[in-house]
Amino acid sequence: MSEAVLIAEQLRQIYPISRGLLRAPAQLQAVNGISFTLQAGKTLAVVGESGCGKSTLARMVSLIEKPSSGELTLGGVNVLQAHDKKALRQKVQLVFQNPYGSLNPRKRIGQILEAPLEINTDLSAEQRAEKAKAMLAQVGLRTEHYERYPHMFSGGQRQRIAIARALMLNPLLVVADEPVSALDVSVQAQVLNLLADLQRDLGLAYLFISHDLGVVRHIAHDVLVMYLGCTVEQGDKETIFGRPLHPYTQALLASTPGLAGSGSQARRMVLNGELPSPLNPPKGCVFSTRCPHAVAHCHAERPPLLDWMGRKLACFEAEQLAAR
Repeated sequence: MSEAVLIAEQLRQIYPISRGLLRAPAQLQAVNGISFTLQAGKTLAVVGESGCGKSTLARMVSLIEKPSSGELTLGGVNVLQAHDKKALRQKVQLVFQNPYGSLNPRKRIGQILEAPLEINTDLSAEQRAEKAKAMLAQVGLRTEHYERYPHMFSGGQRQRIAIARALMLNPLLVVADEPVSALDVSVQAQVLNLLADLQRDLGLAYLFISHDLGVVRHIAHDVLVMYLGCTVEQGDKETIFGRPLHPYTQALLASTPGLAGSGSQARRMVLNGELPSPLNPPKGCVFSTRCPHAVAHCHAERPPLLDWMGRKLACFEAEQLAAR
């Protein structure tokens, strides 16, 4: 088994929300007890509706935010107990959703790529320029692009530049937050293939945040399905896409043409209602207010995340659903 690059144990992020001078702050539960292990050379895709906590999880993993509770180990180092956070932050880098907004329009590409090296290393200007040009070639761009500005490039080329910038410090982990959703479909495939090639060549681990299950099926090794800050189903890609068991996973797959699966209940599932507020989550199962299979027990008690048929599943009705 390859080395564990990232281990998350019961990560929680709770934000206090002011309700006025005379009232105690409310608590917004953005992430509620997420656990996973990510190996070198593997991709974990985190999927779910907008507002489910995907981006909050990404900010905790990339050390932008400190978790309210839980444990996070990066490269064998306990993040929350480490004193040298600067060195740890070099091991995890971000690729953002919008390639048009993530690059400084006033700086040349060479300056953008060299900035991480200038801040974090003792390399000379000549060494920084050499490494930046080599990285441009590695992501499929030409060395003459070094002197150009971001506005001179297409969206796909800009995202290649953003990926190159993320790799300048040789990270162990890349957190990609919807990295292809702003691109044309034909360009998406090119960028996804680039990410796969870089992973193979460099042994990178990816935490891939996405709502596009077609993209997830192409790039992921494992899938974590989130709903209202909680994990509802988690397992390898073949298991989750081949036979989804949680009603929410089935509904997500049903919403993507061609992914519902032969004979799957997902084909016939239509969710009613809106995502509950994280300020006032349901008392029992977080999905109980929208689940067509919910029973009284589901509304009263939250199901634990247990191993079931080759995956982790949080559902009291798992046995009944599996039998259908």
